[in-house]
Amino acid sequence: MYEIANNLTPDTYRQLAMMTFAEMALAGITGVGEFHYIHHQQDGTPYTNPNEMGLAMVDAAKHAGVRLALLDVAYLHAALDKPEPLAEQKRFSDGSIDGWLDRLDALGEGGTNWTVGMAPHSVRAVHPHELDEIVANRHGKVVHLHVSEQPAENAACIAATGKTPTQVLNDVGLLGSFTTAVHATHLTETDISLLGSSRTNVCFCPTTERDLADGVGPASALVAAGASLSFGTDSNALIDMFEESRAVEHNERLVSGKRGLHSSASLLAAATSGGATSLGWGAHGIQPGAPADFIALSLMSVRLASFDPRQAAAHIVHSASPADVRDVWMGGRQVVADHRHTELSDVIGGLRSAIQAVVTL
Repeated sequence: MYEIANNLTPDTYRQLAMMTFAEMALAGITGVGEFHYIHHQQDGTPYTNPNEMGLAMVDAAKHAGVRLALLDVAYLHAALDKPEPLAEQKRFSDGSIDGWLDRLDALGEGGTNWTVGMAPHSVRAVHPHELDEIVANRHGKVVHLHVSEQPAENAACIAATGKTPTQVLNDVGLLGSFTTAVHATHLTETDISLLGSSRTNVCFCPTTERDLADGVGPASALVAAGASLSFGTDSNALIDMFEESRAVEHNERLVSGKRGLHSSASLLAAATSGGATSLGWGAHGIQPGAPADFIALSLMSVRLASFDPRQAAAHIVHSASPADVRDVWMGGRQVVADHRHTELSDVIGGLRSAIQAVVTL
């Protein structure tokens, strides 16, 4: 990962992001929360425009036709007991919380079809006294951060602070409906209660969590406690929100021995309006005042041959795939028509070229 990250330039970053976003559009994704790490040049010094990499991401989303929440990552430390970032993490770091806040302020509030959010990477990369500064300078922005992705993260946090990551976030005032805890895989009962009672959003990324052998998060317990669910694609293993949605139910069946922990309707809502809510985009859906972001699925596939509108959510969540996405609109603009991107004629070739430009095979 570090090798690829340190190969990227603003131009190759833009091209890779544009083609990845186009792949996402073809898969039925109209909006993306991009956890944006790479801010500076390879040696860690700022570009002439300190937000050149972030603005390359914005430009990529514009040309690919997806709505973007640029979740600007603060990454200041390698670990709770390592005050400096690693050498290969220099591109991620602004040196101090004030440096990060200054660069974030320069981004402003976003623009047409893009917004700005705060993403303190984790309690290991942004320490409690720095999280205090994020609370004080949030100014209405959403906050996304990794929480308890792996047991080692919990152990390190408890060793350094005597508390779990969730408890640290609660103490500094970072739990609430404006915050999304990403992964939230290894939680205590107290953690679940804190996340639920504060109505914090939780974003599960099950295909990545199983790819990395991270574990299965307590999704049903979090919902029962009052937390809201959303889903993310996260890594490059797979871009398939249908699979992310059903995987939350299927994975939890394997560890609980129970079925029907999540209704199909609730999984579909988490994959759509739940994500929009976690990104601070307000009302979504086909209703007055909401952005016209929606997709059409083709029923001309073996997966959906038995489609019954009375069980639409079940068919979509448990049977559909990106190959069934026929048409996509974002903000009333048609981005995908009859399985083809309306602006980028060769997404496969473009994606292959963009990958080859940064990956050493």
